[in-house]
Amino acid sequence: MSIEMNPYFAEFLGTMVLILMGDGVCACSSLEKSKGKGAGWIVITMAWGFAVMCGVFIAGPYSGAHLNPALSVGLAVAGSFEWAMVPGYIIAQLAGAFVGALLVYAFYKDHYDATECPDTKLGTFCTMPALEGHKVRNLFCEILGTWLLVFSILMFSAKGNEGLSGIAPLPVTMLIMAIGMSLGGTTGYAINPARDLPPRLVHSIVPFRSAKRDSGWSYSWVPVVGPFLGSIAAAASYLLIF
Repeated sequence: MSIEMNPYFAEFLGTMVLILMGDGVCACSSLEKSKGKGAGWIVITMAWGFAVMCGVFIAGPYSGAHLNPALSVGLAVAGSFEWAMVPGYIIAQLAGAFVGALLVYAFYKDHYDATECPDTKLGTFCTMPALEGHKVRNLFCEILGTWLLVFSILMFSAKGNEGLSGIAPLPVTMLIMAIGMSLGGTTGYAINPARDLPPRLVHSIVPFRSAKRDSGWSYSWVPVVGPFLGSIAAAASYLLIF
């Protein structure tokens, strides 16, 4: 039986699953009384890769599984996606990420209540820099990480890589893992505005039984602007080369 799904709904659903699993591993590995507490960076980066893989399997056949506003813009700049569809994709991705973050909060509510550290709770929703006061460097890190993501995805379809099309989720999964393990230490590698902004908004509105800090809005522009700039740079690089 053939099943058809609206591409915008596919982006919503795929991004929701991405954030549910991605922010979920952050909560699992850091919140008090969680069985996964202390799992570490390798587990987090691997789980984010698998989260992307699941989102791609869900949305891929129907929307191409961008799951990332910056990627949608970058593909449009490269001529691989229609500009007319970009606004709808971005709205769907942001909405999906918001719902995904809400589900993480509902799932781990008891553990949020058991966790006293406000920074730990914020870190399960969105990214914050490892070192404060280095926004220009952090912006560069987000630009470069997203450039690598989008340029590599564009290269997956280049001549000689056609064989990757049938196993597309696997190389993207490994790419996300590699970026996190190699370039994630400074900012937590948002490389996706939907991964950061809607969950940050969720953090700002949900209640916690114990201490709650601000949602880091003074930094929030970095993981939004950086990915867009990096994606546009990746598309420009691709067009310049090919």
